Amino acid sequence: MRIPHTALPTETLRGIVEEFVTREGTEYGVRDYSLDEKVTHVLQQLERGEVVIEYDPELQTCNLLNRDSVQQG
Repeated sequence: MRIPHTALPTETLRGIVEEFVTREGTEYGVRDYSLDEKVTHVLQQLERGEVVIEYDPELQTCNLLNRDSVQQG
């Protein structure tokens, strides 16, 4: 189930994004970025529509996905 990022309270959205950017395997390359920088990058991607929030009601989990990697619908 896709959740529009604009439908979430600011604190909830930030919590989802922080959890995502601190997951193992979400390295950004050679340069180290602060948590705030990583969060800002993802929030910008959400605003541009490049990333979407998917909620799995069965597992009760959220994931951020590249919009091109998910089926439209």
